[in-house]
Amino acid sequence: MRLRHAAMPLSLGLALLCAVMVAGPAEGPATAARTAAWSAPLAARDGRAAAWAAPSGTVTAPDGRTFFTDRDGRVVRPRGLNLGKTDTVTEEHIAQLAGDGFNLVRLNIQWEKVEPHRGRYDTGYLRYLDRVLDWADRYRVLVLIDWHQDVFGPAFGHNGIPTWATRTDGLPFQPNPDDWFADYFQPAVQAAFTHLYDDPDLRAAQRAAYTEVASALRGHRSLLGYDLFNEPFGPVPGDPTDPDDQIRASATLERGRLAAMYRRLIGAVRSADPDAWLFVEPTVLVGQGVPTSLPGFHDPRPGAARLGYAPHYYDTAVESGADWDPSGRFIEQYETAIGRYPTTHRLPVLVGEWGPPQAHTPGNAELIRRQVASMDGFASGWALWYDCRADNGGGYCAYDRDGSPAPGKEPAFAPYAPAVAGIPGTESYAPATRTYTLALTADRTTRRAWTLLSLPVTAFPHGVRVTVTGAGPAVEVVAGGSGRAKLRLPAARPGARVRVTVSAH
Repeated sequence: MRLRHAAMPLSLGLALLCAVMVAGPAEGPATAARTAAWSAPLAARDGRAAAWAAPSGTVTAPDGRTFFTDRDGRVVRPRGLNLGKTDTVTEEHIAQLAGDGFNLVRLNIQWEKVEPHRGRYDTGYLRYLDRVLDWADRYRVLVLIDWHQDVFGPAFGHNGIPTWATRTDGLPFQPNPDDWFADYFQPAVQAAFTHLYDDPDLRAAQRAAYTEVASALRGHRSLLGYDLFNEPFGPVPGDPTDPDDQIRASATLERGRLAAMYRRLIGAVRSADPDAWLFVEPTVLVGQGVPTSLPGFHDPRPGAARLGYAPHYYDTAVESGADWDPSGRFIEQYETAIGRYPTTHRLPVLVGEWGPPQAHTPGNAELIRRQVASMDGFASGWALWYDCRADNGGGYCAYDRDGSPAPGKEPAFAPYAPAVAGIPGTESYAPATRTYTLALTADRTTRRAWTLLSLPVTAFPHGVRVTVTGAGPAVEVVAGGSGRAKLRLPAARPGARVRVTVSAH
């Protein structure tokens, strides 16, 4: 075993103590192994020490899952938080997120702020977005631009599409103070969506706005890409309480007007940026088990396509205030609803939003645990909703008031592998024993690239012991900053099953 030491700055008086123990191949008796112990300072909030791993391609595993890969061929696994208010993001937000082990921000932007008056783009807002990506470049955090809307826009008391682009045909709108989602079914909102999808001048204005933003932000290393339209909806005629009506309406929308919009927006962004990833979403009815009916899409990018699938993962009963009940089989129905589409079209899945409003109740805490495990089985990455602080973890906040994980949401902050040299298998963290495990299958990248581990000090406050089996004795482990480590398995044979175990020192 070769051991290298990394010099890192000391911050907040925290230190990482690592003992690396290497075992022999898993299929036979362990070979004699040397054990080395060493210590190094840990920068608790210095995300810049992380190795950069940005998606540039994909690989499809034997089980049908498609993963992001970087230029070294490693599987890249983005995990992070939504930033719900783009006009209040600071460098401190990005630094803390990176320091907590995350490598992804889903950044909420709105057409109403990009173009508050028709034909007049807000250059100050565009400069602000550019500055946020500068910070993300600095801390090596990927950014997914979320073209956000809720209930169409400010004309209906929400956000997204500018008022000047809202056409209601004079139809009524009566908001429901107890159920904001029901506002989508109001006649005026349905009309506004119809005009957005159908009117040539609004189509052209939307394309132009997307092109303007893509031109302003292209070139950032941190820019993962664009979630083209948050939680698409309407017009969806029929009875909103009738599941059969909603299945028919959702399928008609996804195959028709919504698919046509995505084709326009793919072309708009791609005309300005040849490299950004472009993500399509199904309607939010997928959370009720309504299967995705979107068609496949063509990426005009020369070479390999950079398209992805970004569903949201919400239980509507929990959204309405209920404590999660696993007997409702929400997770099983959701996985069925979204599973076939990305497998058929070989798209990486990035869950753009997920998580209950609060998780300090038993059911919702279990939901968080089950969703993390579920996404490990079908998704390449995810972004929890969202980065805010509140007493007792209320209001969807990822953080408690003191900056620690909100009660019940700790599984979202667990150790994970942001980049894997090989095909990742199962991954788990047992907080009771402070033990993290990662299974992978070695491939051609395993010998020549580093597998990165995110090991937050909240999980391992006194350091770690790393054990690797199935890779032979020649394993390198190097400490990184901010609770990170990396390992290389030069003796692993392609096809070998490797297991990495990290335990508290």
